[in-house]
Order: sequence, then structure tokens, then C-alpha cells
Amino acid sequence: IDRVAERKNALIRPPIANIGRLFIVVAAASPDPIFLNIDKLTTIAEQNGIATVVVATKRDLDEKKADEIARIYESAGFPVFKTGNGDGPEELKEYIERNCVSGISAFAGASGVGKSTLFNRLFPSLDRETQEVSAKIGRGRHTTRTVDLFATEELFGVKGGYIADTPGFSLLDFESFDFCTLEDLPYTFPEFVPLLGTCRYTKCTHRKEEGCAIIGAMNEGRIEKTRHDSYAELYRQLKEKPIYGK
Repeated sequence: IDRVAERKNALIRPPIANIGRLFIVVAAASPDPIFLNIDKLTTIAEQNGIATVVVATKRDLDEKKADEIARIYESAGFPVFKTGNGDGPEELKEYIERNCVSGISAFAGASGVGKSTLFNRLFPSLDRETQEVSAKIGRGRHTTRTVDLFATEELFGVKGGYIADTPGFSLLDFESFDFCTLEDLPYTFPEFVPLLGTCRYTKCTHRKEEGCAIIGAMNEGRIEKTRHDSYAELYRQLKEKPIYGK
């Protein structure tokens, strides 16, 4: 160890610190996407000042679902890439080579979404281990068991950055860990931010109040319903979370 750098942020799952950009990998099918889990990750990233990119894999298995994922997260303001059956990695790799040449960028996603397969297509020299999704349990087995850090110089010949491959997961427990406060939660949804402060009631929770600007935008199709559903569920979890020491 030469020196200990300042810690700018730290994530529990995936277990990694000082991230500048997070690539959230989600499958269009096998396993089916769980939007709440995706939105937990976007919330955690926003709370920690981490730029977020969404990558929809296995597009060939369900093109409509891949397009739905793209629509939802592009409307929220996130860059989105779709890949499947060998298509799409070129555009994503070009994005990585433009934007990930400094600091640490990480790939994260649930078990079985094809993260290691995607890594192999982006960077064939790595030859990451892959496995099929279990038909019995409907999700993948953990082929990546540790956080592995690769220099961009090794991956595509540009010195200065690092790309991390992280273990897949099957659970993000919002209640046990301090990912976000109730007060900060609305600000972790980028599409909500321009509307905050414009609701009829100053203490609007943006869940069911009459005159809520965010609910109005959802009803008009300007905010995706899955995103608001995730917000409402995360609000409930944080509201009911015990406050230790009180």
C-alpha cells in the first residue's frame, strides 16, 4: 500500500468504494427484471453522487421488455444500452472508452442477468466464467464471487481508469442499511427533482396527495408508473424503518 485515498463514497452491495460511474445490468428475460431492485440501485447511486448507466441484456429473448426498460430509464434521464445475442456491445464499449478513462467504474446487477457474458463480449481477453440461469430457482448462480478491478490500460489501451466487475446479488435490503434518508429520497429520482416544491401542499409525500405535481406528471405519462411505484415502496420501507437509539 503506497497511500490511503480519500473515501468519496462506499456501497455495501456491491461492496466497493470511490465509484464514479455505475453500470446497472438488467436482463429483459431469464430472469425477469425486478424494477424495484433496479430503482434501489439508481437511488443508492444518486445518493452517493455516482453517475448511472442502465444496460438491458438478453434483448433477443424479449425485445418488447428490453424496449420498455430503455423507455423507463431514458425518461428518467439515464443513458441506456440494449444488448443481446452479440448485438449492442460495440456502442457500449465506445461509451466506456469515452467516459471511463479516469476513476473507477463498476458493473453491478442481479445474479443471472448476463453480466459476465457482457464483460466477455466487451473485453474478450478477460474470459470471465459464466453459467446458465437455474430453471429451478429462476435466477443465476454466483460466477463472480469477488470485486475484480481491471485497469483501462489493460482492457482497451488507455491509461488512467479502472473497471470493476462485482458479484451478482439476489437481495437489496433497504431496511437494514442506511442507503438513504426519507427526506433525501425524492431527490434520488432525477425526474422528480424539477417538480419538487410545486405540489399543492408543502409537506407532500408524493404518494397519494391531491394536487401532487409528481402524481400529476405520472398521470400525464411524463413520469413512468414503475418509477413512482418504486418510490412509494421505498418511502414505506424507510418510514417504517426502526430508528435505533430512540
